[in-house]
Amino acid sequence: MRICILTQPLHTNYGGLLQAYALQAILKQMGHEVWTEDRKWKRPLIVNVKQLIARLIKYKGLYYPTDRQEQYMAQKTIPFIRKYITTTEPISSNTKKELRKYHFDAYLVGSDQVWRPIYSYCLSNYFLDFTIGQHVKRIAYAASFGTSKWEFTEGQTTRCAALAKQFDAISVREDSGVVLCKKYLGVDAVHLLDPTMLLNKEDYIRLVEQEQIPSSEKKLMTYILDQSEEKQAIVRKISQTLSLSPNVVMPEKNFAQVGKKDIDQCVFPPVTDWLRGFMDAEYVVTDSFHGTVFSIIFNKPFVVMANRERGMARFTSLLKKFELEERWVHSLEDVTEQKLHDSVNFEKVNRIWNIEREKAKRFLIESLDL
Repeated sequence: MRICILTQPLHTNYGGLLQAYALQAILKQMGHEVWTEDRKWKRPLIVNVKQLIARLIKYKGLYYPTDRQEQYMAQKTIPFIRKYITTTEPISSNTKKELRKYHFDAYLVGSDQVWRPIYSYCLSNYFLDFTIGQHVKRIAYAASFGTSKWEFTEGQTTRCAALAKQFDAISVREDSGVVLCKKYLGVDAVHLLDPTMLLNKEDYIRLVEQEQIPSSEKKLMTYILDQSEEKQAIVRKISQTLSLSPNVVMPEKNFAQVGKKDIDQCVFPPVTDWLRGFMDAEYVVTDSFHGTVFSIIFNKPFVVMANRERGMARFTSLLKKFELEERWVHSLEDVTEQKLHDSVNFEKVNRIWNIEREKAKRFLIESLDL
């Protein structure tokens, strides 16, 4: 079967890139031909105010990168996309007429926050509006609303509810997404794993070994998306308590804060460098959903700092599924020596993971065979 995956644009987000890679990999293992849409946003002259605010919040500062500057910052992550993710030609139109030449049998939406309006300029595309009249399968795999609150406008709700009812199967990444689908879209959905968890640790280790990424002597993997003084204090305390040096696999500076004058220090390290950080880690501290996911995949003890701006539902759902709610850190006071030295029962975690992984694979097999 020829399958097209729609997800958020592939760029510098490590979790976004790896979930795109993993979903393709598992579908190819099942014998399918798979492409991921190479989605390119056309920057409109007039944009929705909420979307503009969201982008400014995302970059957290005075400077907003141009397309060329974004490409420059992605110069070390783009090779991963070109080598490991099969993409369509660049698609910037909402009608997506360019996709027709591929003669896809199925369209699969997900994962990542594809159903969060502030991150998706044309939300109805992620409900496959452009496939109306086509004889194709329509599937959502671990699609995420990013939050437990309903953020669609009344018009978006009406439009997307009608489109959702045309899907052959729907799964979402958070347990709250099941409720949102039923209440606002009028469809049933199942709660499944993020695509990265369809693969195992060894699959990611092979990627690192193929790229011959050297090991690091710094054993405290530190993946912080939204820096703050308190988060920096938490990292320092963990580093001192555990006598581990932080390994920061992120750009030295944030473009939003410094602009083009320091853009050379805003380049994202390679994806496999990021994976190597988890491989080598003795402990992980993160405020990222996928930072939490890869701590679980690599069976590394970790703490996760609350990141309300990016959506708490993703974290609470993940930690609840794996019975790891005690890994939360909400403030510096939560970082106690006992918490840091408490062991994680990865035997139980892995049992849950194996059950959930088989459930997810079965969903894909059955959905595509309908």
